[in-house]
Amino acid sequence: MTTQKTDTQLEAPGLVFPTGFVWGSATSAYQIEGAVSTDGRGRSIWDTFVSQPGHVVNGEHADVAIDHYNRYRDDVRLMADLGLSAYRFSVSWPRIQPLGSGAINTKGLDFYKNLVDELLSYGIDPWITLYHWDLPQALEDAGGWPSRDTSKRFADYATVVHGALGDRVQNWSTVNEPWCAAYLGYASGEHAPGRREPALAIHAAHHLNLAHGLAVQAMRAQHADSRIGGCVNLYAVTPATESEADQDAARRIDGLQNRFFLDAIMHGRYPDDVLADLSHLTGPEFIEDGDLAVIAAPLDMLLINYYSRFTVSGAPGGAQSAAAAPTDSGSPWVGSEHIGFVNGGRPVTSMGWEVDGTGLYEVLTRLAREYPAIPLYISENGAAYDDVLTEDGAVHDVERRAFIETHLRVCHQAIEGGVPLQGYFAWSLMDNFEWAWGYGKRFGLVYVDYSAQTRILKDSALWYAETIRHGGLRGPAE
Repeated sequence: MTTQKTDTQLEAPGLVFPTGFVWGSATSAYQIEGAVSTDGRGRSIWDTFVSQPGHVVNGEHADVAIDHYNRYRDDVRLMADLGLSAYRFSVSWPRIQPLGSGAINTKGLDFYKNLVDELLSYGIDPWITLYHWDLPQALEDAGGWPSRDTSKRFADYATVVHGALGDRVQNWSTVNEPWCAAYLGYASGEHAPGRREPALAIHAAHHLNLAHGLAVQAMRAQHADSRIGGCVNLYAVTPATESEADQDAARRIDGLQNRFFLDAIMHGRYPDDVLADLSHLTGPEFIEDGDLAVIAAPLDMLLINYYSRFTVSGAPGGAQSAAAAPTDSGSPWVGSEHIGFVNGGRPVTSMGWEVDGTGLYEVLTRLAREYPAIPLYISENGAAYDDVLTEDGAVHDVERRAFIETHLRVCHQAIEGGVPLQGYFAWSLMDNFEWAWGYGKRFGLVYVDYSAQTRILKDSALWYAETIRHGGLRGPAE
C-alpha cells in the first residue's frame, strides 16, 4: 500500500501512515463523568456495585471520578492541543433513560449534544459508543443481560441517542467488549452486577450480541449514512506447550473470548465447538430463530480493543491469570474453569498484562484472513504504569510511550501487508476510575490529580501529539 507524505515527513525518515488515518483517544462515561446524581441521571449497576464493601480497591467509587461532566469544555481543549482527529466516548444509558426505558431525560441528552458541538467546533470527530457497561439498575432488577427483554430495551435506547445525535455524529459503535459485560459481570462477579451464575452469563453474552444487532437495525432505519460497527476485545491465544491439553486450552479460550463474538457478528453463527464446551451448562434454547441473522446485520467497520496475549495451560494446577481483579471472584472462563494462564516471560504492565505487540499483528492479520473485509480500527490500546508526578511538574512515562510506539509499528506493518486498518485510539485519554481497581491504575496519556482535578500532559501525550502532527512515527523503521 502506498502512502502520501508531506514535505516535512519526507525530511524525517520513519513510518508514515496513510492519508486519512484516524488518530484518536478514548474514554468511557462511568470512568470519567462523575455527577452520578446530577440533572436527572438514574442509578446504574456500577453505582450499586461500588457501594457494596469488597468490590473495589479501597472502597473507591466514581461519584466524582474526574468530573468530566462539569469540565468537558476544558477536556476538549486539551484534546485539541494534542491534535486528536477523533475522540471515542460512551454515552451513559441511565443519564438518558434513568429507568432504562420509557421517559427520556432531556438534560442528559443535552450534555452529549453540547459535548458533540464542542468537539466539532475544534474539528474533532466524535465517535460514540452506546454501551460501556453502565446498565440502568432498574433493568438489572428486571433480570439484566440474562433477560432477552434487555436487548429490546437497548435497541430503544439506541434509537433515542442516535435520533438526537445522528445528524452530527457519523461514527457509532454499539456494545463495548461484550465478553467483559457478560462474563466478568455474570460469571466471575468481579464487575457489576457482581453475579456468579455461569449458565446465565452465557445467556447474557448472547443477549449482548442480540442487543448489538437490534441496535444496528434501529440506527440504520434512522440515518442510513451513519457508519456503524461492533466493538470486541480480542487476544492472541497461545498454548503453553505443544501438549494436547494445552492445545485444547488455547482452542477453548480463543473460542470463548474471540470466536463466540466474531463469528456471531461477522458470520451469523456460533462456533460448534464453543457451544459443545458450554452444553453441560445450558442448551441452545435461549437462541431463538432469526437471532443470528439479526446479530450479523451488515457493519461498516469493526472496532478492536487489544491489550495483551494469553498463554494458556490445560494441565492440572496451571497458573492463574495475573490480570484477575483484586476481589474474591469466581472464574469468567465458563465451561473452561480448569484452564490456567501462564506468564510467557514478557515485560508486564502494572496490571500484570504482558506487553506483546506481535499479538496485535496476529489478531489483525487473522481478521483480514478469516472474516469479511471491512475497515478495522484499534479502538483501545494502552497500558497502566505506576506514574509519578516529579518535582518539575512532569510525568516521564517512558514505558507507556514505548508501549504505544511498539503497537503503532505493528499497525503500520499490518497496513503494509494489506490489512484494512484505518485508525488508532489510545486508551485512555486521561487517568480515571479503573473499575474494580479504583484509582490505583493509571492508563491515561494525561495525568489527573484526583484531589485537585488538575490535568497534566504526560510525556507520552506530548510524544503522541508529535506523532499525530507528523502523520506517523519519526526515526528509522525497525
